[in-house]
Amino acid sequence: MQERRLTIRTATAAAGLSLALLSPLSALAAEQIMFVSQGGAYQKAQTVAILDPAAKKLGITINQDSVPDAWPIMRSQVATGKPTWDVVDVATNFCLRGGEQGIVEKLDFSKMPNAAAMPAEYRSDYSVAYEFYSSVLGYSLKKFPDAATAPKTWADFWDVKKFPGRRSLRNNPLATLEAALMADGVPADKLYPLDVDRAFKKLEEIKPHITVWWTSGAQSAQLLNDGEVDMVMAWNGRISALTKEGAKVTYTYNQGILQSTSLCVLKGAPNLPTAIKFLNEAVDPVHQANLPLHIDYGPANPKAYDTGVIPAARVGELPSAPANAKVQALMSYAWWTSAAGEAAEKRWLSFAQK
Repeated sequence: MQERRLTIRTATAAAGLSLALLSPLSALAAEQIMFVSQGGAYQKAQTVAILDPAAKKLGITINQDSVPDAWPIMRSQVATGKPTWDVVDVATNFCLRGGEQGIVEKLDFSKMPNAAAMPAEYRSDYSVAYEFYSSVLGYSLKKFPDAATAPKTWADFWDVKKFPGRRSLRNNPLATLEAALMADGVPADKLYPLDVDRAFKKLEEIKPHITVWWTSGAQSAQLLNDGEVDMVMAWNGRISALTKEGAKVTYTYNQGILQSTSLCVLKGAPNLPTAIKFLNEAVDPVHQANLPLHIDYGPANPKAYDTGVIPAARVGELPSAPANAKVQALMSYAWWTSAAGEAAEKRWLSFAQK
């Protein structure tokens, strides 16, 4: 599971919503589901923005659980034949793998009009995108105070002569291979299928200049904030949190890699019909538009930007906003869950150990 911490934007969300509790509706509601997410500020924000409003509108009870890594538990629950979870918010690639392995339900989009209206690349037979974040190029304003001469592309990140300084990349192939290919001149909309040999060749070029290969979102932000590195690949919310605290850092969405978490339904979910109703409601445009009012994630349903709920100034900050999405690469989780993607992940381990 990809770990990302983003700041709550309202006092209401921070007031202390217990993740294992029921929604405000009566526990005697006839229909209920068990919803599982990743905890922390993120789950508190989605409770206020999406879960509570959806429960009220549908007249259901939403019980919640939170785990940092749902995938092994998803597998073990289905293996028992009596899963207790219904809807899981998890990295999109796990939804796809779950579909391939018989761990999540195949979705009937005729019963989910909100989801069916979303772009085809935002959904699959087994998943619906729920929120977006981006892997972006962040840099120190102390090192690069002039926007005109600051790094703007992955080619700039790779150019150690024109842009001297300490660098950091994530110790994970997802997004890192995409960045390497864009640095080598591959257009953002022509990345897939990834040319893995070309990507690793490009990574070998920059490897001697990488000060730290980070392993957590918190580490990536701290490296930049503390001045240990001058530029970094990081999740947009990590750097935006620093800027709100007054740190002299910034980032660009140009050539960012747009990534998502998705909702999927566990195979044999005990409350399957209600789970499907909830999944459709969770991607309702208005509910989706509420999410970025509380946390630095972008709505997955593009129609959220047509609701008027998100202030114009806020729209410009979000990774999935049309203008920002336009200059980024949309990660293909289908490729990453293919045999080629799994081979690339294994190859990364040997690359990282050398």
